[in-house]
Amino acid sequence: MTVYHPGELAVQRQLGQSDLAARLSRMVRAEIPDAAADFLAGQPMVVLSGADDSGHVWASLVTGPPGFMHVATDSEDAEQIVIDALPVTGDPLREVVTAQPRHVGMIAIQPQTRRRMRVNGVATPTGAGLLIRPDQVYSNCPKYISRRHVTGAAGSSGARAVRHAPSLDARMTRIVSAADTFFIGSTDAAGNADASHRGGNPGFLQVLSPNRLRWPDYRGNSMFMTLGNISVNPRAGLLIPDWDTGITLQLTGSAEILWERSTHAQCSVAFTIEELVELSGVSPLRWSEAELSPANPD
Repeated sequence: MTVYHPGELAVQRQLGQSDLAARLSRMVRAEIPDAAADFLAGQPMVVLSGADDSGHVWASLVTGPPGFMHVATDSEDAEQIVIDALPVTGDPLREVVTAQPRHVGMIAIQPQTRRRMRVNGVATPTGAGLLIRPDQVYSNCPKYISRRHVTGAAGSSGARAVRHAPSLDARMTRIVSAADTFFIGSTDAAGNADASHRGGNPGFLQVLSPNRLRWPDYRGNSMFMTLGNISVNPRAGLLIPDWDTGITLQLTGSAEILWERSTHAQCSVAFTIEELVELSGVSPLRWSEAELSPANPD
């Protein structure tokens, strides 16, 4: 029995990586290894993704002191991930995950060590946080992750600014064009969610117009969880963090795979923005200047 859905299998065939993906499927499990539990417990942030009732996909940053995520067992002795925090007020995913159990994707990333871990499953609201019952747990390689270190934490600055817009303005365009990191949320045809990371040198996330973006898809783990989802459901959401200020840009819209190859990319993805949300004060963490990944193509 494969862990991949038809969209993932189709992309693997399209790019000639089916055999490698089949071998790597053994690393995907529903159980949470001890090393993964220890990794989660040490992280001060996580990215969640999911779809709202209209099908729009959002990706959100959730932060807390190390230990705010941890693994526990329920009354049936099943493992679950406890997150003692929620997306901030004003985040469109907050109402989604607090209303009822939802399929979510989750990626925990540690920029200092370029480590990351992904979990897909069902999140149940607890009032002050979430319980995630995992369906898929796996790690990814450190490729394309910019190294950063926490330099401090900002105090509360009072009311959080929330701005909704249909497209990018000039200031937002500068943030997007300077990004070396963003996160993407996607879902398959059945609504199962995934959250993933994309990284590269500044400029790899190209602004083609105020509501149209494009990025190269560099060679990764050959599973194609994200591209596989996009191939069967174009709805997707992007999260672009401003590491200096704690501001986030959340974009929701539709993605399209462009199959032409280049020297460094196996394909590219175009993204059409339908709505964006800019939130201030999402993260108190302040980070050092990025040390770009040596794996990034020029």
